[in-house]
Amino acid sequence: MTPKEFFEFAKANGAKMVDLKFTDLLGTWQHCTFPIDLWDEDTFKEGVGFDGSSIRGWQGIRVSDMLAIPDPSTAVLDPFFAKPTVSIIADIVDPVTGENYSRDPRHVAKKAAA
Repeated sequence: MTPKEFFEFAKANGAKMVDLKFTDLLGTWQHCTFPIDLWDEDTFKEGVGFDGSSIRGWQGIRVSDMLAIPDPSTAVLDPFFAKPTVSIIADIVDPVTGENYSRDPRHVAKKAAA
């Protein structure tokens, strides 16, 4: 699914929210829900900023800025929200270097598969 197809999918399902998810080092889901109107196709390139120091085992407070880059191929309609919500998984990236974050379990799994 491309970013354009993501928005078409969301519209076709009446979704007003998007739930961005990733896991921490111990496999616990971390997520944040956004109004879908705040996202556009650039969100899939630029990502969504968050504080990595709030995720256990990740970053110290002085280097805590991180980016979650949504992967449109993981988009599904989440059946557990009261209102139609698209759930999407993100890759975690260092905003300074643009490189994948070494402690992102999804990145580790991709490296192992390769």
